[in-house]
Amino acid sequence: MTDPFAAAHRFLLTEGRLLERRLFDTVFLGAPPTGVADALRGYANPDGGLGHGLEPDTCGPASLPIAVEQGLNAYADAGADDPELLRRACDFLAGVSTPDGAVALAAPVIERYPRAAHMTDWTYVPGVNPTAGLAGLLHRVGFAHPWRDAATAYCWAQLESGAYPGEAHALSELFVFLAHVPDRERAESHVAAVAGRLATAEMFQADAGAEGYGLTPLAIAPAADSPWRRLFTEEQLAGHLDALAAAQQDDGGWPITWDPPGTASRLAWRGIVTLGALRTLVSYGRLAPPQGFGGA
Repeated sequence: MTDPFAAAHRFLLTEGRLLERRLFDTVFLGAPPTGVADALRGYANPDGGLGHGLEPDTCGPASLPIAVEQGLNAYADAGADDPELLRRACDFLAGVSTPDGAVALAAPVIERYPRAAHMTDWTYVPGVNPTAGLAGLLHRVGFAHPWRDAATAYCWAQLESGAYPGEAHALSELFVFLAHVPDRERAESHVAAVAGRLATAEMFQADAGAEGYGLTPLAIAPAADSPWRRLFTEEQLAGHLDALAAAQQDDGGWPITWDPPGTASRLAWRGIVTLGALRTLVSYGRLAPPQGFGGA
């Protein structure tokens, strides 16, 4: 394999989706973030939500909160500025939320189309996954909306109930919320309790040598400047960074450890995971663009 960074870039160019290629260009080549917003509009529906396989474990066209969250992550990472795209997405979320502001990951409409085997009726239950992550991302990009306010109140109520989830994905959503919600003193008062659930959480992989699917500390602190880096030892992070770097495959991309609906979905996920691995490894100083990359 050639230089790991260049090989990963080549993988994205040959196998990745337009969205991840545009985000790569913005993050690493200084391209304007408008390209990312333009790509996201291709997944938009008349109801304002996002669908059409934006979240690759669901292949149907219908708008889903899980797809909106996937889009908001790319939007925030790019530093995009498209208030109308956000307003319409929030209007969609408001239309599918419970009275207290919670949304579910998906809806029964996904059963009409190809989907990953794990996308079943558990994804139809409103909860902090994905409500907390969506609210946190909207705070991150500074976009105010009545649904964001309702979702924020819902998240505070869940946190203050003390009934913290015992599953790693839901905890990671709470960490997104706690990282970006403006009331910093209130947020910090909950960090220790949420972090305390990680050690025994279902699908959390504290051990860098663990096999199979799970979230690692790098999912909680994906960048060196993450406020949650302090929750893990440097030795623990180093082990996971070693494992992440070693997982790059001969084609330049990173693998996934679950079964998506099909070949296109697998490649889409590998593009998402590859771009995420690049960003994490570069942020922690484990990887750098080769000299002269991008004309620099």
